[in-house]
Amino acid sequence: MYQWLADSDAGTLVIRGQPVTIDYFQGGRKGQGRIKIEVCEVERLKELQRVRPRLIRPRRPPTRRHYYPGIYVEPGDPGD
Repeated sequence: MYQWLADSDAGTLVIRGQPVTIDYFQGGRKGQGRIKIEVCEVERLKELQRVRPRLIRPRRPPTRRHYYPGIYVEPGDPGD
């Protein structure tokens, strides 16, 4: 978690391809106290990590080519 906060402060935290910043408080004198993160912020980070199923588009089967680049003869047994 400390690394995430450091990356967030530096602007380099990325979750699932999105740049993210984390809002948090650090109490105590000189900012050396406990790190406090609100519940809604934790929920937001959890939602950013959620994997959502994507619709897979059906693909057409590949078409068979009857020619091959650079080959100018019919493929087959050379003895025929």
